[in-house]
Amino acid sequence: MIGFLAAGSMICAQTASRFVGTITAISGDTLTVKTDGDGERQVKVPATAALKRIAPGQKDLSTAATIQFSDLAVGDRALVKLDPDAPAGTSEALQVVAIKQADVAQKQQKDREDWQRRGVGGLVKSIDAATGVILLNSGAGATARTITVRIAKTTILKRYAPASERFDAALPAPIDAIHSGDQLRARGTKNGDGTDLDAEEVISGSFRNIAGTVLSLDAAASTLTVKDLATKKPVTIHITAEAQMRRLPERMAAMLAMRLKGVPSGAPGMPGGQWPGPNGGPGGGDPQQMLNRAPAIQLADLQKGEAVMLVSTEGDSEVTAITLLAGVEPLLQAPAASQSLLSNWSMNAPEVAQ
Repeated sequence: MIGFLAAGSMICAQTASRFVGTITAISGDTLTVKTDGDGERQVKVPATAALKRIAPGQKDLSTAATIQFSDLAVGDRALVKLDPDAPAGTSEALQVVAIKQADVAQKQQKDREDWQRRGVGGLVKSIDAATGVILLNSGAGATARTITVRIAKTTILKRYAPASERFDAALPAPIDAIHSGDQLRARGTKNGDGTDLDAEEVISGSFRNIAGTVLSLDAAASTLTVKDLATKKPVTIHITAEAQMRRLPERMAAMLAMRLKGVPSGAPGMPGGQWPGPNGGPGGGDPQQMLNRAPAIQLADLQKGEAVMLVSTEGDSEVTAITLLAGVEPLLQAPAASQSLLSNWSMNAPEVAQ
């Protein structure tokens, strides 16, 4: 009847008789819910409605706690079942099943930590559907390696929905939906060096890599237009609140480009074993960690004419940015390695919508 994602997001088709979302306002006996379909619904909750509280991951209502309307709060996740016998033209709840916002956040944090601890990610190198073996290219430059992901009958396989990078919008999909070049992240039981994983859960998707120069910016529409260096054509990039945007400091970009081109650690201009820190000083860690330390930016921080690299949803003339990196002029000297680096970086631990 009701299912939940591991991170606490409800799996339930948005139909005329029910909807799922996050409570954004409570006024009198009326709830305002921002649905997972990006719409907004208002529903009256009469005293006769059944109100239940469940924990993230709970599969049914057999152990759900009965609550009062006053126990609901803004930010809670809610499944609202509508009363088919409500007066014409009105929207009344027959049942509301809720998850506390704090419980969702706690479950999400645990899941993020589990994906980081027990997960691997990269670009699909090859797939053998018959044996369930997927090879990934992970990392870039000196940190590049091949990871073997093993799929079993019990492995949960999901795929990002078209034109979406949202984990909670991912749909079940068979192994033959995965293609070479896709981004893929899996979690499960790893060997000692993380190069072999028996997967419990896998999520994959096809995304576009773009490197180019900014032609124009539209802050009001949250878009920028980039001339793709590969196709020589303009592409409109939509920037959402979920987009990860950072700028590489000049010294950091130069040192990263040297490493991606195969210049060994300790060579002139490349301190032995050191990655630059966010201000260009000594740092540490691998390239992905270094990108995470680069300063975050907003759309308004970009300038016409500067170079950017990004991973986006698929599309020809219009796409949505997942990750965008500015200050990348030195990286364009090693485009293949740089795009691999950026694609791997965008495969962060999956999160679900609040």
